[in-house]
Amino acid sequence: MRPLVVLVGPPGSGKTTIATELGRLLAVPVRDTDADVEKMAGASVSDIFVDQGEPAFRELERQAVAAALAEHAGVLSLGGGAVMDPLTEAALDGHTVVFLDVGIQAAARRIGFNRERPLLIGNPRAQWLRLMENRRAVYERVATLRVPTDDRTPEEIGLAIIESLGLVPATEEIHE
Repeated sequence: MRPLVVLVGPPGSGKTTIATELGRLLAVPVRDTDADVEKMAGASVSDIFVDQGEPAFRELERQAVAAALAEHAGVLSLGGGAVMDPLTEAALDGHTVVFLDVGIQAAARRIGFNRERPLLIGNPRAQWLRLMENRRAVYERVATLRVPTDDRTPEEIGLAIIESLGLVPATEEIHE
């Protein structure tokens, strides 16, 4: 068993929203590794970062991604930094991975830079730009497909992914 599609990208790229839309369009289950980590830890991602530190979170995340890659057959959304772990990057080899690319303006509109984003504390715009500078090459390296998400609806993005990967939507009425 393996995921049909794995979504990666920075905060604000729409991973969770697009995963939900793809699940609807393809009539397959959706799984989010951040939710898996929260369930494993019994705490929110933000609380794990604050109480246990980023290394503890990244270890839980590595375990969650490995389990999901082995157990999940639908759409899988990874946390934004998951790909930065060399073991996770290696585990993604051979999977269909979609990099949801987003510019800072669209990301700012989507997340407002005021939610509980542990890696965007301080100057969120500067932190986001630094984060993308560090992560872009890895997102591109693991990706089978890169899809820009700026100024597109979740359905437009989902349909673009489906078409690009040669997948078939669950119902034809979606194309009407």
